[in-house]
Amino acid sequence: MGQRRLARELAVQVLFQMEFQLCGAEEGFQLVWDNFSASNSARPYAERLVKGIMDARDEIDQWIRPSSKHWRLERMPHVDRNILRLAVYELLCVKEVPAKVSIDEAIDIAKQYGHEGSGSFVNGVLDDIYNRMRRKGIVE
Repeated sequence: MGQRRLARELAVQVLFQMEFQLCGAEEGFQLVWDNFSASNSARPYAERLVKGIMDARDEIDQWIRPSSKHWRLERMPHVDRNILRLAVYELLCVKEVPAKVSIDEAIDIAKQYGHEGSGSFVNGVLDDIYNRMRRKGIVE
């Protein structure tokens, strides 16, 4: 598994802990670092993702809301919501990662960590977001 993939998984775990434990980023990182094996080389990108998502969360959520037609953001499973936030953050802010890679990685992580339909759900929402971003010239 590549370091960026591992970093994405770690970031989702930290984001989940932050919501589930109602804790801040530093405590979320500490919980994950203490309880899951994480390569030191994956940590910087995981931290970049989590901090970036927290800084841009309102904008990220504004992209997700109109694309999740049958699910209010607050009612989504924590895992799916945070995977979507991760992918949208990469689409908006991490230009060195191609959009299709961010989307494919999010779908794979959703299949691994979410419920039975998470992969399809994340795929549908991100497809709509990607198309809207493409029309606005945000992604290619």
